[in-house]
Amino acid sequence: MAYVVGLTATDGCLTFGRRRSINFKSEDFELVSRYLALLGRTNTIGVELTRDGNVVYHIQFGDARLYEWFRSVGLMPRKSLVLGAIDVPDSNVSHLVRGLLDGDGSILNYMYQGTGKASGTYEALRTVFNSASRAHVEWLRERLRSQLGIWGSIGTHQANNRIHPMHRLAYANHESSRLLPWLYSGLDVPCLHRKRVIWDSYAARHELDGGLK
Repeated sequence: MAYVVGLTATDGCLTFGRRRSINFKSEDFELVSRYLALLGRTNTIGVELTRDGNVVYHIQFGDARLYEWFRSVGLMPRKSLVLGAIDVPDSNVSHLVRGLLDGDGSILNYMYQGTGKASGTYEALRTVFNSASRAHVEWLRERLRSQLGIWGSIGTHQANNRIHPMHRLAYANHESSRLLPWLYSGLDVPCLHRKRVIWDSYAARHELDGGLK
């Protein structure tokens, strides 16, 4: 369930009115179908187009018990700007963080050219978590520091199409190489395949532990 909490904290929404409902939306059909499967639900997955012409998959269902449990661990309606700490035991932190990564994060692997004395071609591996809540990324950074001894860096940027700034917690090569094998510690852990394969490919090329062989 910690993975589901991570997904709900990023791409999910708790709504209230005549009934307490849970909404989950993603451009990845795999993520929406996995969300339902982990909850043991068979709701129909809806499809809609964004203003940019992209396809988004979504579900919404009423479940007062699950709604209140989500609230008890730190989620809430209209959470984007106010999300903070999430109550999760140390044994389940990796599953929660994997959900946060699959929802609003990225694994980036690319080549770049150095300049000056560092001229040459280098390979970058970056793990990034995004949130509109500064308190949430600060909590996540501290939780990963205490769990893995990694620090990362927090940056803030204002996108042209957003009213509120976005906060980004990023880990570079060395710390990503500690974080990602911890997140993908088994072949059967729930995850978004297209993100995992980036790490597996990098780990295989560099003969690192933690990737698929």
